[in-house]
Amino acid sequence: MAITGEQLQQTARSTARDLPGTDHGRPFVDKLDVYKVAGKVFLIVTDDPDERIITVKVEPDHGRSLRRRYPSITPGRYLDKTHWTSVGAGEEITAHMVRDLVDHSYELVLDSVPRARRPRTGGDGHGKG
Repeated sequence: MAITGEQLQQTARSTARDLPGTDHGRPFVDKLDVYKVAGKVFLIVTDDPDERIITVKVEPDHGRSLRRRYPSITPGRYLDKTHWTSVGAGEEITAHMVRDLVDHSYELVLDSVPRARRPRTGGDGHGKG
């Protein structure tokens, strides 16, 4: 079921807050709510009522595939357009998709962090297990 821009952002925020070692703030401008793990950005929520989007990290091929398939998914706003993708509300965007994109972005970023700096978790190392 499709979600609104506000629901998209709330789903992204709640998903990010549930991930181990996540912190967030507004280090750039007031309208960008930035989520990090081990000091590295994995999610940006744009707090602009006229532009309710989120931006997540993706593998380049996956990002291109998403952009071809979904009109409301575009090259990443604010960041490297090869590795970052922005998502807005659209008929095809679901809460499940948003949760998956945020989880995947977190995992991609965490993979680049040395093990000694990663948050302590149970299970498989990224809190899912």
